[in-house]
Amino acid sequence: MAVYTQVSADALAEFLSRYDLGEAVTFKGIAEGVQNSNYFVETTHGRYFLTLYEHRVDLNELPYFLSLMTHLADKGLPVPRPLTDRKGVALQMLAGRPACLIEFLRGVSVNEPTPAECRAAGEALGAMHVALADFKGHRINDLALPGWHDLADACAARANELPEGLATQIADELAFLDANWPKGLATSAIHADLFPDNLMFTAGKVSALIDFYFAATDIRAYDLAVMHTAWCFSSDGATYFPERAAALVAGYRAAHVLTDAELAALPVLCRGAALRFLLTRAFDWINTPAGALVTRKDPLAFARRLDWYHSATADTLTGA
Repeated sequence: MAVYTQVSADALAEFLSRYDLGEAVTFKGIAEGVQNSNYFVETTHGRYFLTLYEHRVDLNELPYFLSLMTHLADKGLPVPRPLTDRKGVALQMLAGRPACLIEFLRGVSVNEPTPAECRAAGEALGAMHVALADFKGHRINDLALPGWHDLADACAARANELPEGLATQIADELAFLDANWPKGLATSAIHADLFPDNLMFTAGKVSALIDFYFAATDIRAYDLAVMHTAWCFSSDGATYFPERAAALVAGYRAAHVLTDAELAALPVLCRGAALRFLLTRAFDWINTPAGALVTRKDPLAFARRLDWYHSATADTLTGA
């Protein structure tokens, strides 16, 4: 989440007039994240999130994201539902950008999760995969291996500023993944970005799964690999916590099967996940415009994870 596009009071008032949600009482930008412009909106009727979709998001793909969120909400998962106006339309235009008003769910995200929180998060991912088994939507993951090559090319000229040698590390890792990326594993719709700040807790239980705008059809176990990179290390990537990993995988297995083939592929999938976030963070670090209300995230935190994964086995990844 971030704020790139500013919304005036008059524009907000006109936007809200399309709904039966009252008038704005509180309206403020949310600085976390890097992809879209996000605001917290409180009206005389309730609380909501307002998302304006920026240029990284393809307008033609927005119905996929919104239908996936609606599907999960309909299944009873704690996923914020996109709200429709009086005409039944969810996707709007505001301040020159596509926009959507989204249900507000309560909860608090964690920075350094406990093993209990990791278990609950893994179980939530497994439950989400169960709920997505009959989801009919399809979207190619543009941040899979071919997209990583594109990002590496886009960062190549300045990658060594973050620091010297990073461009070579990225090139070597891409060569490894090209040769070893798993084939034949089950695919489904996946979240692809379920970091601790995209999952919230209330009284120790998962109360919200949010930010589905990287969701796509891809290897199902890759979703678990993304969570492993995000949940099982210190925020700077310098320390690995096997107790978190054991809890995360146990929680997932409590809700959804993890096959022997998926487990065997997990070390390579985790290397791919670490590289993916190294590359997107490096790209955003280099290209975030001056003056944007956005918190840039350190790409080297994932370079450290990537180094650790080079010697990882399925046992070490699952805390065994």
